[in-house]
Amino acid sequence: MIHRILSLIWKELLTVLRDRKVRISILLPPILQLCVFTFAATLDVKNATIGILNRDNGEQAFELTQRFYGTNVFSHTIFLKSVGEIGPFLDHQKGVMVLSIDEQFSRNLDAGKPADVQLILDGRKTNTAQIVAGYASRIITRFNDDFAAKTGLPEENTRLVTRTWFNPNTLYYWYNIPCLVGVLSMLTCLVVITQSVARERELGTFDQLLVSPLVPFEIVIGKIVPGIIIGVLEGVLMLTIGVFLLQVPFTGSLLLYLASLFVFVVSISGVGLFISSLSSTQQQAMLGTFVFMMPSVLLAGYGTPIENMPDWLQPVTYLIPLRYMLIISKGIFLKAMPTGIVLHNLWQLAIIAIFNLFAAGWFFRRRLE
Repeated sequence: MIHRILSLIWKELLTVLRDRKVRISILLPPILQLCVFTFAATLDVKNATIGILNRDNGEQAFELTQRFYGTNVFSHTIFLKSVGEIGPFLDHQKGVMVLSIDEQFSRNLDAGKPADVQLILDGRKTNTAQIVAGYASRIITRFNDDFAAKTGLPEENTRLVTRTWFNPNTLYYWYNIPCLVGVLSMLTCLVVITQSVARERELGTFDQLLVSPLVPFEIVIGKIVPGIIIGVLEGVLMLTIGVFLLQVPFTGSLLLYLASLFVFVVSISGVGLFISSLSSTQQQAMLGTFVFMMPSVLLAGYGTPIENMPDWLQPVTYLIPLRYMLIISKGIFLKAMPTGIVLHNLWQLAIIAIFNLFAAGWFFRRRLE
């Protein structure tokens, strides 16, 4: 039995490796996606365009505008001449924010009175507006502290000192790369397994496989193992690129990470086998893959935190294997997650893997009958 299974696994691997188009589809798209998601799909706000309306000719107003003008975050600054230009500036999306300084700003500061400035934000870009508002608040706070120190005014007794753990420079791709290892290995595993069965059905060789000495159990094993192998290797490739080329720190146990990656890919292989059982053509298999991929990525907490989802939807995320892999991947990558916490997520992932394999295997055998 083992010899027959190994022969089928070797045959599946040769089918993938000998086909130039399949080789390219396995290697090139994930690498391109890694680069695109790392550098393009980022929530960092850089080179933002803002408008400044300064109606005060005083020294303090000029200094505040120069602080905004000289920062790296706001690399494009447009100076407005009147209040009437604020509306068209935001309506036509020329910038995401307008800093408005009234005529009494410098005079009020010099007199020791409160001096207000107004931030007008484009709410259509909600996330960007919130981040830009945070940057602007920090600039204004630093300006207030420097002005108080320069004039000898009493400073506030309470000061906020920010320290970021695990990602001190708040680089978004440090978050992205660990997540993409799981996402791209999942995609590769699904494509290999679903396309394998669908391709044989289209070519008419699947019936030959059924009349061979192989029993359904052996066919199931022979179909999912190549996908598991290629999925793990894809994850290792993404891990290598992230650590050695993109310089993302890897602080945890490599052996524990690889074990987690293996269990995760096994859990995904069951889903791939289920999709392949329902598909008669490669086009149907590809469609089924993306139907599963999109909700999995959204519900796993990759794009938005699970805590932000509605209460009725959060329990559904416990059924998504990618949820657990993202926790493990980010934890081992960035903060050397203790073994106990990794195993706490891993045993839940293992249960999902066992259930997926048995359920998909049973359904696959039923489809063969």
